[in-house]
Amino acid sequence: MLITSYNQPAFGDTLLAITGQDTATQTIQRRGDIVAILNDKGNVIGYNFFNVTQWLGQLTGQGRLVLTAIQIAELNQAIQTAGLPGKLAVDETPKFVIGKIVDFKDHPDADHLHVTQVDIGNEQVQIVCGAPNAALGQTVVVALPGAMMPDGKIIWPGSLRGVDSYGMISSARELGIPGAPQRRGILVMPDSLPAGTPFDAKKAEAVVAVQAS
Repeated sequence: MLITSYNQPAFGDTLLAITGQDTATQTIQRRGDIVAILNDKGNVIGYNFFNVTQWLGQLTGQGRLVLTAIQIAELNQAIQTAGLPGKLAVDETPKFVIGKIVDFKDHPDADHLHVTQVDIGNEQVQIVCGAPNAALGQTVVVALPGAMMPDGKIIWPGSLRGVDSYGMISSARELGIPGAPQRRGILVMPDSLPAGTPFDAKKAEAVVAVQAS
């Protein structure tokens, strides 16, 4: 997977490219304006490109940035020229998809959590969910590992109170939907949407508007 974030601090424009999950122990290798970040197994989990416009030209905006194939090739050439390990590769699979809750059980070690099995079209994934309105049979929005939320949080596989969780069932607020209620609760989408369908923010906005009326 590849997640990129761009910002323009006073000392120069910087692109952060994330390719894997953080680990407790990390090391870095720096060559000029490129820093490679390695996990505890020595695998590259990200790069910092300082003064990135020297390779990509002028960029606009800040935050999440979708790179073109040509831009990725330019950065990979820079990594190779610098003599740093690894390379950037694009994962084009959708990270926000429609899911169907097909199994719903109490968490064995937490009264407010539930262990769900969610059909996301090509497979079922286990997600621990604490939303008070979650229930069996709902059609929901799933943020899969590698998804970057609007607030910058990245979703990774993990565990909650000892139970593995592969993603997050999302609320309208977490998805940044205009008019989203500020109370806790996942966004429930129309059952007509097939499992695995890429998330459509416009459809979600229409659902939120109807629920608010």
